[in-house]
Amino acid sequence: MTESATAESAPAALREMRWWDIDPVLLMERELFPEDAWSRGMFWSELAHARGPGASRRYLVAEDDGRVVGYAGLVASGEQADVQTIAVARDHWGTGLGARLLTELLRAATDFECAEVLLECRVDNTRAQRLYERFGFEPIGFRRGYYQPGNVDALVMRLTDPSTSVPGTERGTDNHG
Repeated sequence: MTESATAESAPAALREMRWWDIDPVLLMERELFPEDAWSRGMFWSELAHARGPGASRRYLVAEDDGRVVGYAGLVASGEQADVQTIAVARDHWGTGLGARLLTELLRAATDFECAEVLLECRVDNTRAQRLYERFGFEPIGFRRGYYQPGNVDALVMRLTDPSTSVPGTERGTDNHG
């Protein structure tokens, strides 16, 4: 209870993910997604496309007291963006950190001038589905056996016009999420 209260009173700082974040991110990845965790190489590959003039990715970490407690990533291609990953340490669940990470990804999609954002979510991850629905994502289909090796289906969700879901961008609103 104290850890959650601490997380709420001093929100985690969001910043760009860099190569030195890969090890702590991998620890979280393996804890939260033991059956289908990303590899070190997958994160390296994503980060290789996150900087410079041709950047097509946006990856973030959330730090609380020097500890990585969340991360998220998005890839943009033309008018479409895809949320690649989003994760929050269990001791920070319920603090709004997932919403903050998603907000930053949607800002990135808007900066990339994407007209829509897609994502896949495990069909058994109702907590994440509720978060995405709050932001306006709608289910559009399934990918059977998407998550391996567990052979778990993915729910595909889509958000049209991500700029309308980013707090503070709608005219006449003062939403601080």
